[in-house]
Amino acid sequence: MTVLHNTDGAPVIIGGGLAGLVTALALAPQPVLLLTNAPLGLESSSVLAQGGIAASIGADDDVSLHLADTLAAGDGLCDETVAAAILAAATAAIEQLVRLGVVFDRDASDNIALGLEAAHSRHRIVHAGGDATGRDIIRALARKACETPSITVIEATTARRLVVEDNAVMGVLGHTDRGPVLFATDRVVIATGGIGGLFLHGTNPAGSLGQGLALAARAGAVMADLEFIQFHPTALDNGSFPLKLISEAVRGEGAIIIDERGDRFMAGVPGAELAPRDIVARAVWRHMAAGHRVFLDASNVIGLDFARRFPTITALCREAGIDPVTQPIPIRPAAHYHMGGISVDKSGRTSIDGLWACGEAACTGLHGANRLASNSLLEAAVCGNWVAKDIAATASIRPRRPRLLPDRGAVRCDPASVRPILSRNAGVLRDGEGLRAAARALYPLAISQHVASDPAMVGLMIVIAALRRQESRGAHGRTDFPDHANLARRSTLRLDDALQTARGCVTEPVA
Repeated sequence: MTVLHNTDGAPVIIGGGLAGLVTALALAPQPVLLLTNAPLGLESSSVLAQGGIAASIGADDDVSLHLADTLAAGDGLCDETVAAAILAAATAAIEQLVRLGVVFDRDASDNIALGLEAAHSRHRIVHAGGDATGRDIIRALARKACETPSITVIEATTARRLVVEDNAVMGVLGHTDRGPVLFATDRVVIATGGIGGLFLHGTNPAGSLGQGLALAARAGAVMADLEFIQFHPTALDNGSFPLKLISEAVRGEGAIIIDERGDRFMAGVPGAELAPRDIVARAVWRHMAAGHRVFLDASNVIGLDFARRFPTITALCREAGIDPVTQPIPIRPAAHYHMGGISVDKSGRTSIDGLWACGEAACTGLHGANRLASNSLLEAAVCGNWVAKDIAATASIRPRRPRLLPDRGAVRCDPASVRPILSRNAGVLRDGEGLRAAARALYPLAISQHVASDPAMVGLMIVIAALRRQESRGAHGRTDFPDHANLARRSTLRLDDALQTARGCVTEPVA
């Protein structure tokens, strides 16, 4: 039996990472409910972030330079107006985090220390705890949220479906250890993070399965740029799941990429190890496909106290039996960040009334076809504030109890059958034949009541978006369409359209 939870008209935020926490804190003292599957502050991609937050606060930097780097990495698909606005809000976002208790690393003059990462033309990466930025930020914000009377945190709760009538949100159907619960509300924020858990090799928590995308897509929301998945080129290749990230900041400090023979095979590539992530990931992928092992070597970087600058990475490597101070670190590309997501406007509004999205689950247009390093935490912090401001200006109509249709979906979510399909056919390099094969394999799962239904549905939408984009651009690399199309266009997709295209793949003859 479904229990009705009285929200008293309060907004419901789904997700306890940076975007969700910032939204909840920015709404205070307005009451909010924050639903999280795991204990607050754990099992989010934000807490794993090593590099930091990109902000043009250095004396030699400005927003225009940061924007130019962002547009270059985005390979023609960034929404320049949105990008400029988000980047311009960086200083205020950093100041807000400091007020909320985040302690950023500082230099000898007590100025915020700034690191360098790939494809940035200036040192502008604000970090905390050396390489533990996400951990330190989430700890501070989770502590603040627990101290804030207006925020009610409901843990061990999985959002199963959005209840939508006449294209307007009426509630959230969740599942707890006591059974199904209906949260009646007309204002919902999806801040559920990314999709890295849909791949065999990923750096996100294993539970990052695109749950927010599944919620929004099944409710009829428009998705955008789903085909663009960033594969981080330097995940620690030690067989763990998820793989541990070796931050781009290590290359920013001077580490190089070599193979088992010691050859620096990226030396001739423009930008070398500090080229945009899609370029580095494809180079590493191709070298591994040719039978090589690949390593990140920081052993000869002059003046780098590796263990002090990167204490988290040092500990991760040593747990794997590697001394990063003296030994090359084995690496491989891994699914890391989704540029695509739920299509939103600048205020975070989706195509469904009363539904907002922010953070990695949303697609604002900031990242285009390829995210610039450390722009993601910035986007989560800035857009969480914008969503909160818009919600605060949107009065609740105190919705009646929605008509609740039975939820026939599986309560448990298991992506095991989806991971090999996506990894094989929708990874660093794709082609039409593989994408059609993936669609044929995913379609019956997506329309079933199987435990893999939601992961398969999200994977299917990604595959169809990739199949429709007959070019290579940014993080989307097609071996059968290796060049840019003449016109750069962002993509949009609804679930019904994806299912219709997939049915065509299922019924067409297989060569």
